[in-house]
Amino acid sequence: MKFLSPVRFAFALLCLLGIFVPASAQESVVNLYTSRHYDTDEVLYKQFTEDTGIAVNVIEGKADELIARLKREGELSPADVFIAVDAGRLHKAVEQGVLQPVESSVLSERIPANLRQPEGLWFGLSKRFRIILLAPGMPSDFVSTYEELAEDKIDGGLLIRSSSNIYNQSLLASLIEYHGEEAVVQWAQGVVGNMARAPQGGDTDQIRALAAGEGELAVANHYYLARLMASSKKTDRKVAEGLQVVFPNQDGRGAHVNISGAGVVKGAPNRDNAVRFLEYLTTANAQKQFAVANHEFPVVEGVELSEVLKTFGDFKGDEINAAKLGEGNRDAVKVMDRAGWR
Repeated sequence: MKFLSPVRFAFALLCLLGIFVPASAQESVVNLYTSRHYDTDEVLYKQFTEDTGIAVNVIEGKADELIARLKREGELSPADVFIAVDAGRLHKAVEQGVLQPVESSVLSERIPANLRQPEGLWFGLSKRFRIILLAPGMPSDFVSTYEELAEDKIDGGLLIRSSSNIYNQSLLASLIEYHGEEAVVQWAQGVVGNMARAPQGGDTDQIRALAAGEGELAVANHYYLARLMASSKKTDRKVAEGLQVVFPNQDGRGAHVNISGAGVVKGAPNRDNAVRFLEYLTTANAQKQFAVANHEFPVVEGVELSEVLKTFGDFKGDEINAAKLGEGNRDAVKVMDRAGWR
């Protein structure tokens, strides 16, 4: 159980009771609704407060629940900033009308255009790559693209999460953008036919199953592998040993990129503090914290990587605008349903 500080407890209690605290009483705070659940983020919030004098009040929850809460609270919401760990969830917040546009030369200069919503409704804070992992002993060139996951040569060797997983939905949204819906239906049918088992568990479970010999290749976000590689537990590091990392489509568009990102809530009572907070999260210090503490790739160029991330070497990422991943979510889900991906 995670215990809140007295200040955050009071903020949470006010939210629970539906009590709105006027902006005049909150001039030195920024109220954050976040679906990120990493203890390391607390370090960032503390440093922001030390640097600016602005306290960060945090409410954590699942993205869909927080979006529904923002919609329900409406203009009386105490929230200033919303953070989610996938472009699909950020797009849902846009669709629900709970975010407002922000113009910031700092954010525009630091964050590449493809990693921010075109109208300034949200901004990417860290990059997450969907990679392919090969079992020890597999030829290193067995696959080099996402498209090959549907080919006959996979022959029941693929470990991948269910269609309800937002990371898979975003991957399919990107494929639809490039190939069209009908072609991706056929691709998804091939993927289903190549599954080593019915989808179950999270990305780490796919990696553990691969290491245990339950398949020949797996799909996962890169940081799940990085966590195992950097773990203090020998058993975790053993799982990662010998697995081969493939950043797909290096001869073409590049590896699929998703984001963790944030936007300013519509009607934010502390809008200036909210923008200042987002700008802080793109500083070199904050970006390094994302990279070192949780092994996410920074969105700002030139930031030092964790030692584990350095071992992945140089690779190319897809430059499709991340907003397309959310915009194509419904089509992606429909394609997966048609293909029988459960």
